[in-house]
Amino acid sequence: MKCLVTGGAGFIVSHLIERLLRQHHDVICLDNFDSYYNPEIKKRNCSSFMGNDQFTLINGDILDRKLLQEILNDVDIIFHEAAQAGVPLSTENPSKSHNLNTTGTLNLLESAVKADIKRFIYVS
Repeated sequence: MKCLVTGGAGFIVSHLIERLLRQHHDVICLDNFDSYYNPEIKKRNCSSFMGNDQFTLINGDILDRKLLQEILNDVDIIFHEAAQAGVPLSTENPSKSHNLNTTGTLNLLESAVKADIKRFIYVS
């Protein structure tokens, strides 16, 4: 099974990727490495997967519809975990949080429909 995991470089979600790889699934990790969460920590979260032929890391964003169309080929399931987290940021820059969390999720849902993906798991 081929899985797309959005926000996959985060601490908790990297454990999901670890489990999927142990179960011999192909995993595409999509993360935008936003500076709100230290990108170096996120890179370390994924470092043990690098070199695994079943793992692909993409530095990209769910706001990029063209990218979503490109990477959803042959994907069987989406684990949507990407989000702009952080209460301080949501009050300082509510548009940024809204855009990623709402518009980004809508982009992903619409792209999943176009790609005929039957399984979409979203945990907020």
